Amino acid sequence: MHNDFSAPAALPDSAVAAPTPYLWLICLVAALGGLLFGYDWVVIGGAKPFYEAYFGVHDPAMSGWLMSSALIGCIAGAMCAGMLADRHGRRPALIVASMLFVASAIGAAAANGAAVFAAFRIVGGIGIGLASGLSPLYIAEVSPTASRGRLVAINQLTIVIGVLLAQLVNLWIARPVPPHLDAAALLQSWNVQHGWRWMFLCGGVPAVSFLLLALTIPESPRWLSRRGRDTQAAAVLERIGGADYARAVLAAIRAAHGDRQFGDPRRASLRAPEVRPILVIGVVLAVFQQWCGINVIFNYAQDIFASAGFDMNDALKSIVATGAVNLVFTVLALRLVDSWGRRRLMLVGAGVLAVIYALIGGAYAMHVMGLPVLLLVLAAIAVYATTLAPVTWVLLAEIFPDRIRAQAVALGVFSLWTACFVLTYSFPWLNARLGAAGSFWTYGLICAAGFVFILRRVPETAGVALEAMEARLTGRAE
Repeated sequence: MHNDFSAPAALPDSAVAAPTPYLWLICLVAALGGLLFGYDWVVIGGAKPFYEAYFGVHDPAMSGWLMSSALIGCIAGAMCAGMLADRHGRRPALIVASMLFVASAIGAAAANGAAVFAAFRIVGGIGIGLASGLSPLYIAEVSPTASRGRLVAINQLTIVIGVLLAQLVNLWIARPVPPHLDAAALLQSWNVQHGWRWMFLCGGVPAVSFLLLALTIPESPRWLSRRGRDTQAAAVLERIGGADYARAVLAAIRAAHGDRQFGDPRRASLRAPEVRPILVIGVVLAVFQQWCGINVIFNYAQDIFASAGFDMNDALKSIVATGAVNLVFTVLALRLVDSWGRRRLMLVGAGVLAVIYALIGGAYAMHVMGLPVLLLVLAAIAVYATTLAPVTWVLLAEIFPDRIRAQAVALGVFSLWTACFVLTYSFPWLNARLGAAGSFWTYGLICAAGFVFILRRVPETAGVALEAMEARLTGRAE
């Protein structure tokens, strides 16, 4: 049985329907974590043929390791995110993430061996693991109910901007590769000797910007209130929506907390019976967002387009097309996430992707190459960008009770990156044994299973205040 908030209760912060300039500012700064996440995650796709030639990578296992090593860091970062965010606050944890992005950009660019390169990719992965959970969490905690979905989805928008930025940087830096270039000539080319380094180093510019701007944003008012710092929480809320808004929201936060203390282990336990069903929803959605298969398209875009008949130069241009489509349809998602609702968008995404993957698998099976495969891939990215990509992050940031939100989001993000590691590391093996057709058909079956789960278990959360949602999902509603 799924919970459906079809008739939301009166919202204490409904008076603030439109985000204020100050709210936009702090949400955009927090969302820079998403931009670095997107850039760091995708830049490796365009650099892959060049750093592999430089490091002399021929073993598929080593290729998979260098591609997926950042995910080890993502998992570690996700494991630490909840503890850091609860103990020290959301803002300091975001600052730590920005510092890790800076170190990764410089270290990966300077690496002269595969082991050092993988180590700095892991450092960047820790930053991704922190930022991917904390950025949407922070935005959800500072946002009014009426615009929460749109503002949290901004994090996904900055992710795809980062993806597109990485793709454009790769295209701009990479020099055209002559067809039928032999291995020795490729090794001496500018792309292999220098170009891939600049691709990673360019990520240092937004990383430094994130670090400097993160120093200017306030702490989450909900975290401050839980720490007994209501005066500071009220000051932040007043800057966001005015004095009346601050009083109403702070009263709702206090009512949700009651007289329970922040450090009460019973209240902070992820194992509480009323919390387990919500955790199941969050973990399954996080895993599904990865196992739906879209990230394979981004990470192995060169290989996918090569198998569809594109040469290396055309593949780089096609990869940029995927990023542009991703950006356009993520902007569309900002308009739909609050008006259509989270659950409906998730159902549309899972169902339509299952159909598209069936068609892509059919195209490969019948040896249909070139433009048809590109159009189907772009259609899949468009659907994903409008539905599963942004809405999963919105749901993870809002469905969990306040007292365990940071820990639960961290668990969801940990599950997401563990699933992503399995997906990324296993794709070369899966593709070698099942072929491109079998791989996409497998992802189609996963999407069909995801549709059934969403239909049965996922609640509609649009228009519901965080405190009201906590009461209903944990069975404490009046």
